[in-house]
Amino acid sequence: MRRLKLWLAAVWRWVSSAPLTYAWLTVLLVTTIIAHHLTRRQLHSELVHGSTNLYHLARDPLDVLFTSLLWIDGRYWTPYLVLFTLFVAPAERWLGQLRWLTVGLTAHIGATYISEGLLYLAIQHHLEPEKLVYARDIGVSYFMVGVMAVLTYHIAKPWRWGYLVILIAVFTVPLILHVNFTAVGHFAAIFIGLCFYPMARGRGRPAVAPVKLKGVGT
Repeated sequence: MRRLKLWLAAVWRWVSSAPLTYAWLTVLLVTTIIAHHLTRRQLHSELVHGSTNLYHLARDPLDVLFTSLLWIDGRYWTPYLVLFTLFVAPAERWLGQLRWLTVGLTAHIGATYISEGLLYLAIQHHLEPEKLVYARDIGVSYFMVGVMAVLTYHIAKPWRWGYLVILIAVFTVPLILHVNFTAVGHFAAIFIGLCFYPMARGRGRPAVAPVKLKGVGT
């Protein structure tokens, strides 16, 4: 019982150290539960209505840029719990809430407009069908990828370069295998996040070093 209490206390300390991350996860859990109770047609209609596609960005950009952050692109919430805990929460703890929001929202908005802008050009040159003006584009991934990118600066050298290579590789492969606006957005979000080096530099020395972690249990 004592061990359980200690474990719960540790979990609570971690969650309370990144309140925005876990408040957001709670919202995503609620909307995911709602999604599971909708019919396929109802869910599709709801997600398209809140999508950051060309049609909505031209008419009500602020609404869809916000709404798209409230839904996940898929039916399973658990993977987001894992990814947010591994990457998004540590970034909030390290950067602080205002800087974290600045990085994430800039990546979300910037990657959205870059990807949709390229899609617009592709449609204008008849490289993509016009129906993609109304495409479904929902989810938190651009925000998350931007934060994952800036987290590079929180990792000690030379380990940060390995982390960065893996991060770029993970999002380059889909871009090569099947070019689409989502893959372009993810790739753009990486470099938007990396542009926040001046902000990250003022947040203290890198705290993550595998060599130090290895020595913790010895």
